Amino acid sequence: MSAPAHMDRWVSVFLDAQSAELGASENTCLAYGRDLIDFSGWLSKRKLDFTAVDQPCIERYLIQCETDGLSRATRARRLSSVKQLYRFAYEEGWRTDNPALQIKGPGRAKSLPKTLSVEDVDKLLGAAQTTGRSQSDRVRNTCLMELLYATGMRVSELVTLPVAAARGDPQMLLVRGKGNKERLVPLAPAARDALAAWIIIRDEEDRIRISKGANPSKFLFPSRGQAGHLTRHRFYALIKELAIAGGITPNNVTPHTLRHAFATHLLANGADLRAIQTLLGHADISTTEIYTHVLDERLKDLVHNHHPLNAP
Repeated sequence: MSAPAHMDRWVSVFLDAQSAELGASENTCLAYGRDLIDFSGWLSKRKLDFTAVDQPCIERYLIQCETDGLSRATRARRLSSVKQLYRFAYEEGWRTDNPALQIKGPGRAKSLPKTLSVEDVDKLLGAAQTTGRSQSDRVRNTCLMELLYATGMRVSELVTLPVAAARGDPQMLLVRGKGNKERLVPLAPAARDALAAWIIIRDEEDRIRISKGANPSKFLFPSRGQAGHLTRHRFYALIKELAIAGGITPNNVTPHTLRHAFATHLLANGADLRAIQTLLGHADISTTEIYTHVLDERLKDLVHNHHPLNAP
């Protein structure tokens, strides 16, 4: 198959294949697109295109990214996007070689994830019950927070949950994660209660919308926006509001922080690392192992601050 004539066509065909054949999420495709547009722009300024690129050219691009002050994580992601593009181009016959194959990136810094104490989580859950313009908002907010902490879901998984998965007072939720991989996560009693309360209100609001000519929503957390469900950005803003209402520094709280809290608290209470890997939907156990380091750091702080030999 001959290569497309223009670089933007390379990117669009590549992204279509990632989505259709590999099940890449919308967010993953957007990230690939942004990185490859930056790379193609850099090439255009040098009167080059994807077909003319060799290994030294890609290495010069990475040096430019570092000179521009991009973080190690961003540079690693840029290289990953370029590698994926050229692997696809080689498999499609657009190139007879893969110029990115031998390039080693800067790697990602394995910083410890920020997490929350059990007390802070309790404050967030309490704030959810009292924060909102209406009773409907408060019940929805409570359901969102209880589900997030009870399951460790990614925020994108939470806001796109189909309502069909939550009906019938389920003890387990079927979650569709990255790469369209499905997993079952158990629900604690508090989360089940919050879910049951929200579905009653959600269904009544859906009936009102239908009576006004709208289509029924398939989502557990519907929205009038284009996506049809509560967006990640709105939930990000909401959790900041709840942090302020609960007396927690908002900079320390994100949807992912609650995911980290879920895993850390499970591990601290004796959960098996493999079980946590399954619940989080991690493809590799090494991703989950970082939570053992979080506990190691907490134990060091505990000894440093509370051991009698360390008393001032």
